[in-house]
Amino acid sequence: MIKKVILLAICIACQYSHAQEAPTRLSLQEAIDFALENNRTVVNAARDIDAAKAQKWETTASGLPQISATADYQNFLKQQVQVIPAEFFGGAPGEFAEVIFGTKQSASAFATLNQKIFDGSYIVALQSAKVFLQISKNAKTKTDLQVRQSVIDAYGNVLLAEESIAILNRNITVLEKNLYETNKIFENGLEEEESVEQLKITLSGVESSLNNTERLKKIAYQMLNINLGLDVYNPLLLTDTLELLTEQNRSLSLLETDENPENTVDYLIAENDTEAKALMLKLEKSKALPSLDVFINGGYTGFNNDFNFFNKEQQWFGSSLFGLNLSVPLFSSGMRNSATQRAQINLEKAKTDLEETEQRIKLQIASAKSDYQFALEDYENKKENLALAQRIEEKNQTKFFEGIGSSFELRQAQTQLYGAQQELLQAMLDVINSKTALETALNSVILN
Repeated sequence: MIKKVILLAICIACQYSHAQEAPTRLSLQEAIDFALENNRTVVNAARDIDAAKAQKWETTASGLPQISATADYQNFLKQQVQVIPAEFFGGAPGEFAEVIFGTKQSASAFATLNQKIFDGSYIVALQSAKVFLQISKNAKTKTDLQVRQSVIDAYGNVLLAEESIAILNRNITVLEKNLYETNKIFENGLEEEESVEQLKITLSGVESSLNNTERLKKIAYQMLNINLGLDVYNPLLLTDTLELLTEQNRSLSLLETDENPENTVDYLIAENDTEAKALMLKLEKSKALPSLDVFINGGYTGFNNDFNFFNKEQQWFGSSLFGLNLSVPLFSSGMRNSATQRAQINLEKAKTDLEETEQRIKLQIASAKSDYQFALEDYENKKENLALAQRIEEKNQTKFFEGIGSSFELRQAQTQLYGAQQELLQAMLDVINSKTALETALNSVILN
């Protein structure tokens, strides 16, 4: 019995040790690198490149020699009867003789080689396959940039929640101490009950904010896991701090970066689309050109009334054929001309979209620079505001406990302090996110 209890305890301990999985430790850069390898969208984008490479070779191979083989076996369950004039065999004129031509069974095997000599659509298809591969690569780059931005945003939200919780807990500790001391003063008849109630209201509001932030923290961790490509409940331990990342992302030199839309992935994708539309126009025009194919085949055929095709005595008769196939489009009732006009219109639309994309990228970069500069300025402003709010709160707290300040003034100073604390945290996050948005707009981040 004791042995069974010990064995059961060991099993439970092993299960518990597996359940207590060690958290994944990640700095922000490690999180980005991990996501660029494991994020599900990134993985599928890499697969799209592999599929484009396979399609490119598929298109190329369609113009290379093609060899096919066929095997045929026939067995007449009842052979067809033919009638011929009987006089061919010495019969009376006007009479017919019934005859059966051929054997009851036959088998044949042939191999055929086909080769394109000229086909305009094939040449266009080769060019299109190269463009499609480049589109897939540019799409992968854009996906990497978007995932990087999402990871930074999610990582920052987790740090924001963690920092908020730490600050709220410190505020609650201070408020509980103030409430305890104020309550003692009230019990001794040296303070009004309103002062106690004011502190209770403030404490209740901070506790409610703490509970809500705790819930938001769980969601933030789950969102980060999804962006990393991990299980949504995977435990994480973030090694960077919000303050450290804010200092690392303060870079005025980025604001001086030249605006060159032609280097951005959005412009390259729009340019790819224009190239694709130009090739579609070329394809429609190529349909008016002739095409030429060459083929050669050869094989053997055997005949027998019984299935003896595998016997050595079976006779096989060989044959071979060489030929050319020339196809010349002559008249399509205007169908090809209409298709060409439609392709030309789509090309003009793509060129207009390319110009629109260039202007939109310029505006996006200018807007991102403005947002980043504002975030840097706002961060400095919020730091100063917090320092002022702390001093004001400390003064009002001193005045309150010395009996020369009201509870309303203290509560107002505390509320102002708590607001300044949250505003500074948000300003820090804005510096990180706005810099990331600017880097994404400029494509200044080198991705593997």
